[in-house]
Formats: sequence, structure tokens, C-alpha cells
Amino acid sequence: MPLITVNQQPIFYSHHPSDAVVESHPPLVLIHGAGGTHLHWPPHLRRLPSAPVYAPDLPGHGRSGGKGYATIGEYREWLHEFVDALGLPAFVLAGHSMGGAIALDFALAYPERLVGLGLVGASARLRVAPAILNGIQTDFATTTANLIETMYGPTVDQPRRQRYLQGLREVDPAVLYADFCACDGFDVSARVGEINLPTLIICGQLDQMTPLKYSERLHAQLRHSEFHALDKTGHMAMIEQADATTQLLEKFLIEVGV
Repeated sequence: MPLITVNQQPIFYSHHPSDAVVESHPPLVLIHGAGGTHLHWPPHLRRLPSAPVYAPDLPGHGRSGGKGYATIGEYREWLHEFVDALGLPAFVLAGHSMGGAIALDFALAYPERLVGLGLVGASARLRVAPAILNGIQTDFATTTANLIETMYGPTVDQPRRQRYLQGLREVDPAVLYADFCACDGFDVSARVGEINLPTLIICGQLDQMTPLKYSERLHAQLRHSEFHALDKTGHMAMIEQADATTQLLEKFLIEVGV
């Protein structure tokens, strides 16, 4: 797994070039959500046989250096530097939750760099409950436990929830707090209709973090979008429904590359 220096920070990323990349299929860049890492994307999505896939750990997350950022705009500019450093041609950008916010912001600022957009559990406006922001600072253990119960749907059993909770508690509380502050300050609802890119929208029908109605609203605002709601699925659709998410993104990638 390679490292690259971006904005004087060592950035870890997964890169699967594929042995049989079809030239008409653009690269896919995957951006994880708040407190996440590249591992939140399914292994078979990160290793598609039909296109090069790049999945970074955002600054301050996972195996990347730095301290993270407190605004989506800063993450957007970091992403611009990251893809420039890699020398990527026009690509498909997919993001989950906070990563979806970064993707939307990037699409508004740099539409010429993209051939398509993938949004998983995303919204044009992300508001975070004060109890989450306060709790991360004052009672990290209880707040992270509550977050796990809110993030995952009914198909995720308790042993898996405990593993995911352990992973969330390994995140620096300052980084998780900054991520949720970035989400709370994000609002492109007045501008999202300006995006004129093919867009795939995926959400869980039981998503409590970014409820179904927000994805439905995005679908109504984005004129070139397709929408898929996954049954019995919460906020972490790409983990809960890894096969379905992978199939939808791979199909979309092929379609926009034709």
C-alpha cells in the first residue's frame, strides 16, 4: 500500500490498478466518512477488475499523518492536491457521509475534474446533534457506543457492532470531533442543483444519521442522478450491503466510462 506526501502530510492510500483495466473506464476515488478509514469501503470494491481504484485515509485518519480538518472546504482542497499529486485524469468520485459532503463540494468547485459522482448516505446539508458534539468531548465512551447503535441497521449483530465500536474508539477524539464539526458546518443546499454530472445516490432505508428523505431530496435536485434505497440498511450501507454497493458502483463506473 503506497504513501504520498500531500500538503506536507504523509498520506496512506489503497491503490488497485487491476490487471485488465479497460481504458474507457475512468479511475474511481473513494472518500470515507467521519472517523473512518479506507477500510470502510468493501475489499472487492477497492479491487475492481475493471478500473483503477484509489481509497485514501484522510489526513489524521487510519495510517495517514496530519491532524485532520475542521471544515469540508479544507478537505475539498486537500482532495484536489491529492488527485493532482497522483496525476489522475478525469475520475469518478464517491464519498460516504462526510466523504459525500467532500464529494459534493469538490463537484461544485472542480467539475471539470470529474466524469461522475457517487454519494452514499449523503446530504447537501449535514447537521450534527449538539449531544454528539458535546459528548465526544465530555463522554467519549458513551457517545461512541450510542453512535454505533445509530449508524448500523438491524442486520448487524452485536459481535460485529462491538468490533466496529472498538475501531471507532481507536480514532483520536480530537479528529472525530473536528470531523463532526466539519459536517455540522456543511451546507450546499442552495447550490447543489448546479451540479451537472452523472450521479449515483445510494442510501439505507433505515439510515438514522442521514435519513432517506435527504437522499431523495438530492435525487430531486440533481438532474442526472439515479437513486437506490437499500432495504433493512442503516447509515453504513457499503459495510452492511457490501455486494449491492459494489455492484451499483461498478455498473455506474462502466456506464459513465462509455
